[in-house]
Amino acid sequence: MKKTKNPTWMIMLIAALCLIAAGAGLFWPADGQPYEITSHRGETVMINGRGLYRYDSVSSAAQMQANDAVTLTLGIPLLLLSARLAARGSLRGKLLLTGTLGFILYTYMSMSMLTAFNPLFLVYVALFSLSLVAFVLSMMSYDLAELPRHFSERTPRKAIAAMLFAAGAFLLMAWLGRVVTPLLQGTPPLLENYSTMVIQAMDLGLIVPLTFLSAALLLRRSAWGYLLASVSVMKFLTLGIAVSAMAINMARSGVAISPVELGMFPAITLMNLILAGLLLSSIQTPRSGLQPA
Repeated sequence: MKKTKNPTWMIMLIAALCLIAAGAGLFWPADGQPYEITSHRGETVMINGRGLYRYDSVSSAAQMQANDAVTLTLGIPLLLLSARLAARGSLRGKLLLTGTLGFILYTYMSMSMLTAFNPLFLVYVALFSLSLVAFVLSMMSYDLAELPRHFSERTPRKAIAAMLFAAGAFLLMAWLGRVVTPLLQGTPPLLENYSTMVIQAMDLGLIVPLTFLSAALLLRRSAWGYLLASVSVMKFLTLGIAVSAMAINMARSGVAISPVELGMFPAITLMNLILAGLLLSSIQTPRSGLQPA
């Protein structure tokens, strides 16, 4: 790995802002009650009416609070632990740090653009900006020429590539199913009180193409394949748990959710957890190298 100085102050600031944002989402005084409105598209929407997400729909509030819980209990601890390991020169820690930064970047990019305006808007934007910079710096710090030598022959390349292809295909079909059918019928998709489909745009425009690209490059034993696939696995480790928690919390809140999605997200998360463990255990110290993996 390249010997680059880890931006410790930036990681600590991201962790502190995550604590503020997620803590406020969960523990903001929950005065008020849900109420119905009719959107400008004529759709009847149940608004949360309480807490920090009072102007968001019940469905979106349930998803964001589940994500807040995962950020507090898993995201922040992983960020701090992986940053400490990365600072010691651990490639495992570095990959986990990059993936965790990817999770935080995805989370607060979406919250900056999707969450109804609330007092923490600038915190979301700051987290979006800081995690983007930290993620780019982390990606730039790898020595691509040396990276493949850190992975042993028992690295489950085909299994990881298959999981990435499957996850990308599932997102592609799930989101296109929500978009294409209404377009063909000349009706809007389910937007509730929002103006467009932010998550679907992010997934279809960024996550799906990068997932397919990572899998294809990994099968070719490309250095970029090892890096992108490793970071994708680490990112999906936290994001998958968050999405699974969102689905469960939505069902608990009485929000209708597809049984397929309710089952598929935890299944993909479990598969990703197993492959993440196998991937990390396959990292080795090159025989001619002095840098510990």
